[in-house]
This record gives sequence, C-alpha cells and structure tokens, in this order.
Amino acid sequence: MATWQWEGRTPSGELKTGVIEAENEREVHLKLKQRQINPEKVRKQLKPKLKLEFGSGVSRQELVVFVRQFATMIDAGLPLVQCLELIASQQENKRFQAILNDIKDHVAGGATFAQALERHPKVFDTLFVNLVAAGEVGGILDTILNRLAAYIENNAKLARQVKSAMAYPIGISAVAGIVIFVLLRFVIPSFEKMFTNMGGDLPGLTKVVIGMSHWLATNTAPVLIGLALFFFAFKKVINTEKGRLIFDGFLLKLPLFGALLKKVAVARFTRTMGTMLASGVPIVEALNIVSKASGNKVIELALLDVREKVSQGSRMADPLIKAEIFPNMVVQMIAVGEQTGAMDVMLGKIADFYDDEVEASVDGLTSLMEPMMMVILGGIVGTILVAMYLPIFTIAGAVG
Repeated sequence: MATWQWEGRTPSGELKTGVIEAENEREVHLKLKQRQINPEKVRKQLKPKLKLEFGSGVSRQELVVFVRQFATMIDAGLPLVQCLELIASQQENKRFQAILNDIKDHVAGGATFAQALERHPKVFDTLFVNLVAAGEVGGILDTILNRLAAYIENNAKLARQVKSAMAYPIGISAVAGIVIFVLLRFVIPSFEKMFTNMGGDLPGLTKVVIGMSHWLATNTAPVLIGLALFFFAFKKVINTEKGRLIFDGFLLKLPLFGALLKKVAVARFTRTMGTMLASGVPIVEALNIVSKASGNKVIELALLDVREKVSQGSRMADPLIKAEIFPNMVVQMIAVGEQTGAMDVMLGKIADFYDDEVEASVDGLTSLMEPMMMVILGGIVGTILVAMYLPIFTIAGAVG
C-alpha cells in the first residue's frame, strides 16, 4: 500500500492537506470523498518522509514533556492535529519536530493517533502505542497520556539507579587496567635497566613482575587484537536467542548484582503491568508486551509461559509461582489483587515498594564496592611497587 499526499477543499471551501495510504489514486479520491473532501491535488509519496537509522534522537525528558503537554491540550478540548502542530512548532529538537510533523500529517490523513505513532517504533515503543490505542477507544486519551508520563519518569529513574550501581565498578576496573598496563609496559622496563646495572640476583617477586612486563611488551598487539575479537564474538553470541538466554541467566545468578537485577525486574514488571491494566489493556495482551519489555530473556520466556497459561483460563498467580522468577511475597500480593479485582492498584503498590528497594540496594552495593575495589586496586599496584623496591631495600641492607 502506497502513501499519497493530497490537497482538497471541504464543502465550506476550507483548504486542507494531508497524507493517506491507498493502493492507487482512485482509492485516494474515494476515501477523501467519504470524508466530504473534494481533492484538488494528489501525488504519490515515493519515499518515507522520515527515516531514522541510528537511534531515536529523542531523550526521555523530551518525551515526558511532549506527553504532558499533549495530555493538557487534549484535556482542554483541542483537536489532535492542532495539538501536534502547536507542540511541533515549539520543539527545539529538529528530529523530534520532524517526527511530530509526520505524525500530524498521518492523523490529518485519516490514521488514528496510535497508527501514526506506530510509524516511529524507536521513539514510541509497543507499550506506548498500545496504551494510546486503548485511550482512543475508551475516550480517556488525556488520562492515559498522564499515566504514560508518570511511567516513563519512573522507568527513567530506575534506569539511572541501575547505571549508577554498574558505573562505579566498571570505572574503577578500567582505571585499574590502565594503571597496571602503564606500570608493566613503561615503568618496569626502566627499573629493570637499573637492576641490570647494579648486578646481583633479584628477589623472586621482582623476577615474576619483570617476566610479566616482558610478556606484555612482546604480546601487546596480540593481546589487543584478542580482546577486540573476544568482544566482537561475545556481541555476536548474545545477539542469538540461546546466547542471550545463557548470558541473562548468568547475570541473575551473580552475587550481589543478581539480587539487584531481580528487584529491578520486579519493579519494571509490576509498574508496566499495572499501568496497562489500569488503562484497560486485556491481561493476555499486557503480558505479551510486558514480557518483551522485561530486558531479560529468562524472565521474558517465563512471562510468555504465564501468558499462555492465562490465555487458557488460569489465574496469573498460579503460573507465576511455578515459574519461580519473582519472590513469593510478590506473587501472593498479585493473587490478592486478582481476588479483590484491584490488581492494577496492587501492582502499583508493589512497584513503589521495589523502587525503594532498588534505591536502597544501589546505595548498599555502592558503599560495599568502594572499599572492596580500592583494596583490590591498591593491592595490585602495591604488589608491583614492592616488587620493584625489594632489590633496592636488599642492596641498602647489604651496604648497611
């Protein structure tokens, strides 16, 4: 089905423009006449108006501001197209402005708001599109948009907490690697020349460190190439379904970090599921969307199995217990929510609780990692320095 640009007039003589999808020009004329528009110009749009290749180019904060503004305008009774036109005209991000104009054109051309959003999956994901579609059908689009803004803000906060937990050990490890490389590659050879001029037998620890320096000097290129190949192969493997499943399972079993990742998964699942159920999305469809947004292949497959059981008539809590992916307390609270008919409220309370748990875990993990990483880094660097100064101490003792 092709996309067509058109210009036409309403019975009152008002000029309108837009885009519409149709098999041929005749179908375009028929569709426009059904909307009481007399077409004057119709031409085929050969290429998509916008094509995003590398990332969305839209930040979470920009998305939240857009959703909040849009909800306020819809609540005030402004038409969809006018809302999109106003927000696009004030948008400083040119890429986001082009996206909003593209959405406006398609809505003006007869598409629903959800269908227009679906054209830009890198900005508006499946969850976003489905909630908007539910809001359009139920006539509560402004309420849905406010829920979406709150959801995006909470999700962004959760992502920041996880990144802060991972940033410290990764940063310290990178610094430690650079320091050790510089010492072994450039500092140790200078000491070795000095020891050779002094003569005498070197201590065992010093010989080991000098041997490591020699090995690194002769194998620097192979080591760097090997690391590059390892990361390339690793990326290829985890992009496969089996590789991702093994890697995600390994992450969940890691000491300290595994527990944190499980808490993040619970918070994300309950927040997303609660938002969708409160917005009127059917539970089976919500489980399908939530499973894909879980970010972990092990949890995704478990939730897809839960969805299958629910579609066959089971209650959600029963297959969740058998899946053993979430704590029993969470599953029991979900069971209570199902019995009382207020599962969306219960899921929201669980999400609030686990948001606080994630924050506390991140603080505790950071406090624990700081001294641990400093001890490890200090121990390695200290060992290298002691190995270099041992011969000097030995000579000084002999002279004394």
